[in-house]
Amino acid sequence: MTQDTSLEESARRRLRALRRSRGWSLDELSARTHISASTLSRLESGGRRLAIDHLVALARALDTTVEELVAADGDGDVVIRPERDQNGDATFWRLNHPDDPSGRTVVKMRIPAHDAMPEPRVHRGRDWFYVLTGTVHLRLGDRDVLVAAGQAAGFDTMTPHAMRGRDGPAEILSILDHHGEHAHLHDA
Repeated sequence: MTQDTSLEESARRRLRALRRSRGWSLDELSARTHISASTLSRLESGGRRLAIDHLVALARALDTTVEELVAADGDGDVVIRPERDQNGDATFWRLNHPDDPSGRTVVKMRIPAHDAMPEPRVHRGRDWFYVLTGTVHLRLGDRDVLVAAGQAAGFDTMTPHAMRGRDGPAEILSILDHHGEHAHLHDA
């Protein structure tokens, strides 16, 4: 199968899935695109090649872009694998795409228990986390805060902060801005 055939086949599957996800019949999509229902049927089934004018009208009607319609199917690894911070201490799983347009990074982190609190750090931005399991001992400036499973914390990261698992490792779901991502996942 050539790259062009593969892209066209992906576009056909995506077209059909988008139409069906909206609960539209071929006649309803036809009314929105001014492309006959029989032509739409042949486009979806492969009986007719997709032309750029079809793609423009279909993308507009389906509230998407031509680029999204013809994008190659993601054939990369869909399994999210754990990574270690640079100290090899905490484990994290990146849950969103690195190029996420929000500028945020969503990670699941396993924070080990330590005998002593790590050195507090500061960086620009804000951190937010939700404790999935265990208890996080969070040091914010001079305050010590325990955040248990089912609780969340958010704070300005210009306040010196550090965290460790209390009485064992803790797992958190965290949303970091790009400053937090750099500080916690790259510079740790």
